[in-house]
Amino acid sequence: MRQAQGGEFDEFVAARWAVLLHLARLLTGGDRHRAEDLVQESLVKLWFVWPKVAHEAPEAYVRTVMARAAARSARRRWWGERPVDQVPELPESGDVSATVAERSRLEAALARLPARQRAVVVLRYYQDLSESQVADALGCPVGTARSHAARGVARLRQLLDDVSESVG
Repeated sequence: MRQAQGGEFDEFVAARWAVLLHLARLLTGGDRHRAEDLVQESLVKLWFVWPKVAHEAPEAYVRTVMARAAARSARRRWWGERPVDQVPELPESGDVSATVAERSRLEAALARLPARQRAVVVLRYYQDLSESQVADALGCPVGTARSHAARGVARLRQLLDDVSESVG
């Protein structure tokens, strides 16, 4: 029985890995390494409750775990970085399309939002969750989620307008 559940879990992870990683990158402000850690930690928690949530809403469960963990971890001051003797080589930059540049600009602006606002904006507008689903995922009242979304979107607009004016 456990092997069958393990197979279903493996299929879920394989099918949803890229989506979960992208969500985690948005929640962590674009830090790929923290995003990978966040996905891994969330999937470990999912594994332990897999028999309960497998046939209901495993992605919603993981999304909730990720949003709460990202909000909690944003309050930490030390991430465990370690100095290294040699800096890794930077990848060579090639021609970057306008779509990639715009996405990068948006991700940079998202990274400048407070963690709670970033989580609400990502869940509400990227994941297309309702206000009540966002509130449930973050464990806060609907009004709080609504105000975080409004403030986050307003701040994003301000940040993106400031960048556009300085460039143009």
